[in-house]
Order: sequence, then C-alpha cells, then structure tokens
Amino acid sequence: MSGHSKWASIKRKKAVTDSRRGKVFSRLVKEISIAARIGGPDPDGNPRLRTAIDKAKEVNMPLDNIKRAIQKGAGELDGAMYEEIVYEGYGPGGVAVLIEAMTDNKNRTVAEIRYALTKHGGTLGESGCVAWMFSKKGCILIDKKAVSEDVLMAEALEAGVDDLKNDPDDDMFELITSAEDMATVKDRLDKAAIPVSSAEITMIPGSYIQVDNPTVQKMMKILDALDEMDDVQNVHVNFEMPDEEQP
Repeated sequence: MSGHSKWASIKRKKAVTDSRRGKVFSRLVKEISIAARIGGPDPDGNPRLRTAIDKAKEVNMPLDNIKRAIQKGAGELDGAMYEEIVYEGYGPGGVAVLIEAMTDNKNRTVAEIRYALTKHGGTLGESGCVAWMFSKKGCILIDKKAVSEDVLMAEALEAGVDDLKNDPDDDMFELITSAEDMATVKDRLDKAAIPVSSAEITMIPGSYIQVDNPTVQKMMKILDALDEMDDVQNVHVNFEMPDEEQP
C-alpha cells in the first residue's frame, strides 16, 4: 500500500466531532438493513452486519433502533427498500471521486450528486472510470495511547494484516487488512486486550495525487456538499492534502 492521505485523518476527525447524530443514525440504519437483507440477520454469520452493528454501538445508537433495522432488512417489518449504488467521477485537478450511496430513488440521487460535482468544478463519470484506482480493504484504528507499536506489530504480523501505518502527526495506528479478514483480525485484537477505536470496510486508493491549495478548497466544498446528502453513505478520494491545509 503506497501513500498515506492526510484527508483520511481529517475525515475521521470530522466524523468523530459530527454533531448531526440523526444523520449518522440514518446512514447506519440503511447499512444495517441492507447488510441483513444480503447476508441474513445473524451477525455471527454475517461479517458486514456485525461491523455495521459495532459502528452503531460506537455512536450509542439505541439497541431498539438496531433491532428494527435488522428486522426491516430481513423483511420482518415494512419499510423503504434501499438499493446500493456506486457513482464515480472526477473533482478539479483530476481527483478521483468514488461515492457509495443507498437510495430508494436513483433519479433523485444521481441528480443531486451530479449537481454537487459540477457546481465546484467536478464531473460525474461513467461506471468504472475511477473504481479501478481503489481497493476494498478493512481499516482498523488503534489509539496510540492504548498500545505500543512493537506490541501491536507483533499481533498484526500474527494476524496477517497487510500493513500497519504510523503517521507521526496522527494519534491513531492504522491497520490495513483484506476486507474478508477484517473481522478475524479485530477478534484477535479483542482477545489480546488491545482496544479497537473503529473498524470498517473502506476503499483505499493505490496512490495519491498532489493538488494545489485552490483545488483543495474546491474539493472540500464538493465533499461537504456530498456529506449533506442523506443518500450518500461514503465518499472516497485520492488526493493528498498539503500540510498547510490541514486544520
């Protein structure tokens, strides 16, 4: 895995400090419902559902909300039927933008995403135009105060992780795994009494591109606009933020 995006750290910090809990809950409800619909309602046999439930618990979602989301996905309760769609495009400066959405109205969603991109110098592309630049991976974050790098490295090697990142400007260790092995690696860390701050499946670019400050400002406007959309679940980009642009 080459490169390390400063945007990844900033995006995480934004999520942690996001006060719009209702939006966070809404996105997680969709993820839990679709995970239960695709892989079944038992989290022990459905790693995607288990990960979604863990994330919901991290943000203190009530257990009743989690249960209802699972029941909706399993068809036990009525509710909107959401469809997973991936949109691809480019931001200013040729930045690759991969957008994961869940929607019950594709026409509405694609129109909103196209507007957000074009308003700030981007374009919506054809399917496959940027997806090849990204790989689906598991990403596990460990607070540096919770464990030494040597201890974590030993466990990571035994668990077979792909990479351990230690950015000196970040307060988290970042473990990169295959998407299939993430739950197993997390279990090993739990058994080793190494607390996991978060664990999720994400899309990681093979490399990052450098952009100038005006491009960063335009990209941040695109990302903020996409973040405001209820149908957008995750946004992945491949640009490296200059140090002077970090909050």
